[in-house]
Amino acid sequence: MSTSATTFESGHQLRFRPLSGTGRGYCFPCDPGGHVDLDALDARDRNDYFFARTVIGRELARPAVLAGAIGP
Repeated sequence: MSTSATTFESGHQLRFRPLSGTGRGYCFPCDPGGHVDLDALDARDRNDYFFARTVIGRELARPAVLAGAIGP
């Protein structure tokens, strides 16, 4: 799973899980409402975020907001 190094003080993450069991998922730091600070992401993470949003329903499930540290 791709993980951004940027963290929010809230410790929440927006997680996009793959629809297939073998696909790649993505995690991004967010606030409790699921809002990602795009300005805080580096270029690669920002591109991954936009890609993940684009392929919801085809490759990735709808994202879920999870509390706690970012990780797999």
